[in-house]
Amino acid sequence: MSRIDASCRIAARPSTFALALAVALALPATVAVAMDPPPDGLEEVVVTASLRREAAVAAPLSVTVLGSETLREAGVQHLQDVLALVPNLNWAAGSSRPRYFQLRGIGENDQWQGAPNPSVGFLIDGIDFSGVGMPATLFDVAQVEVLRGPQGAIHGANALAGLINVRTQAATARRDMRVELTGGDYGTAGVGAVLGGGFGGDSGSGEDGADADSAAWRLVAQRYVSDGFRRNSFLNRDDTNGFDETTLRGRLALPLGAAWDLDLSLLAVDLDNGYDAFALDNSRITQSDKPGVDRQRSLGASARARYRGAGSFSFESVTAWSDSAIDYGFDGDWAFDAAYDFTSRFDRQHETLSQDLRWLSASRAENPGDWSWLAGAYALRVRETNDQLDLYNGDVFRSLRSEYAATNRALYLQLERRMTTRLKIIAAARGERRRVDYADSDGLAARPTDQMWGGNLSLQYELATGQFYATLARGFKAGGFNIGAVVPADRLEYGPEFLLSWEAGWKGRLADGRVDLQAALFRMRRSDQQVSTSVQLDPGDPLSFIYLTDNAASGENAGLELTSAWQVSPSLRLGATLGLLRARFLDYRRDAEDLSGRDQAHAPSWQYSLSAEYRHPRGWFLRSDLQGVDSFYFSESHNQRSQPYTLVNLRAGYERDGWRASLWARNVFNESWSQRGFFFGNEPPDFPNRLYVQPGDPRQIGVTLAREWR
Repeated sequence: MSRIDASCRIAARPSTFALALAVALALPATVAVAMDPPPDGLEEVVVTASLRREAAVAAPLSVTVLGSETLREAGVQHLQDVLALVPNLNWAAGSSRPRYFQLRGIGENDQWQGAPNPSVGFLIDGIDFSGVGMPATLFDVAQVEVLRGPQGAIHGANALAGLINVRTQAATARRDMRVELTGGDYGTAGVGAVLGGGFGGDSGSGEDGADADSAAWRLVAQRYVSDGFRRNSFLNRDDTNGFDETTLRGRLALPLGAAWDLDLSLLAVDLDNGYDAFALDNSRITQSDKPGVDRQRSLGASARARYRGAGSFSFESVTAWSDSAIDYGFDGDWAFDAAYDFTSRFDRQHETLSQDLRWLSASRAENPGDWSWLAGAYALRVRETNDQLDLYNGDVFRSLRSEYAATNRALYLQLERRMTTRLKIIAAARGERRRVDYADSDGLAARPTDQMWGGNLSLQYELATGQFYATLARGFKAGGFNIGAVVPADRLEYGPEFLLSWEAGWKGRLADGRVDLQAALFRMRRSDQQVSTSVQLDPGDPLSFIYLTDNAASGENAGLELTSAWQVSPSLRLGATLGLLRARFLDYRRDAEDLSGRDQAHAPSWQYSLSAEYRHPRGWFLRSDLQGVDSFYFSESHNQRSQPYTLVNLRAGYERDGWRASLWARNVFNESWSQRGFFFGNEPPDFPNRLYVQPGDPRQIGVTLAREWR
């Protein structure tokens, strides 16, 4: 692949982009339907990741919620399958499953060495997997919430760009048993089972689906395998990039008297995946003699205790723990040339322990003059060891062992006041202190401490069909350090980054509840912007390729987001999303080159999705998804870009009397696309700089059969 010609890009863009804009304005999108829609309208969607649970249409922020039906119809196995349904959400590959996300152009592309320092928060049932997002398999997931823009008041330093919250199906007293089988080309096979019910009799459901008056349990198990869309011609194998994924989950809901309840969540996700994704000719035919791996075993647990007494306040406590063992490696030369043989391996152990205590006023600000309040305390402890081993022609080229520990402590407060029957003011603030202890086998020891604060001020003006809102928010992200023997002394540490965001939007439910519409305009200014770059210190030596982060820039990220859903009839639902983005550097120099005004990496200027879902009363159904992404820069280190692409996914099937069968196809027209690119010298003897990309998945066809008993 070569550099994309600008004239081709401009010529290719208008027709697709104009179509997306027109449909997004006229129709509406695959948002958030947590349950099957009623015949004449859309189900109300509740956001659980905000400081207070509230309807998505009432939250003063840009949020997309993908419900269980959308996840089942638009996805197959992993969160990766449905990311394109969220406007202004992008992700960087370089791994078997996405774990590096960008919201509105802000986020990391990788983590090689040093401190984990994510810009996008990532939770599964309250368990912090920020920077480790691979455990997000979709089987039996109830809802995915994506909050865009700084969420400093909610999640602090790990949510500079926003927050992704995955919530699995809760335990309920209703008996539930399901078995699901999947098969497809590229050696794809999957089997999953769900079993759940109550310890006592059936009763009404509580706020999260857990039953208020009786204990309930839920167990989930799934195994999924696939060849991984690559053919290794040197080893004559088609599984060197394959998937082997096992998911185990458990949920337990326990009432503790009249006022208390407890919700327990356990998970064990084992991703024993290969990683052989790059080829010297950028094809899906690899020639690696030592193909890599991308294994991750993640364990997690959370306990949510809630008190809802008759007093003036309620109380919530969320305790969460995770332990992820990550084994990642690759064949650095992507070939079998004996004269140049380079492999790299990283063995990470990542552990988190968090505690969130929250007091909430029992009453909400419903009438003019009313106040409501919320106050909380939060602590997060992160420990990580990272062992790196690079071999060159069989000899140790680089060996590094590092130990990292960080403690975040925060206090936060939110106040609401109803000024008039229509106008409400919401103010939230969070102060956070982060202390880091780091040491490695190269002799580097660092103990930075950052004091940070953020929050938001929102105005809401409510109408009968929706609300206008305007929000001013301040986000923050902690500093860090670069490691390695060749890093210049003046670039060992970098400081915190801060972001000031303005957002205004409209949310409403129109046409007697048959149309949901969200529109948001935003503008964000980044100061002391952290920029991750790569440098090849010796142009003729690919082994001198290193990564550095520093506060090298200031930036501006501005754009528009539209999301809507239209229940045209009891049988037909249409949808569309649109994200427009201008993410550029205001002041940034890379070596001798001035990049002021250039777009930031992994920040496409437009993204869209269009969907249509038809359900016949006799049980037949059909869903189609069209998803488009503009080109974007692969890195801050060079000026190579991806190509724009459009993908089409289809699913058709039949559902009746507890049986469900569907035929699905992803990337129906076998579009060529890529999500990750490097530009450096990797081919002897002259090692010329070239662009190497990780191709996206080709067309895949499969069948899913499910049987449910209730």
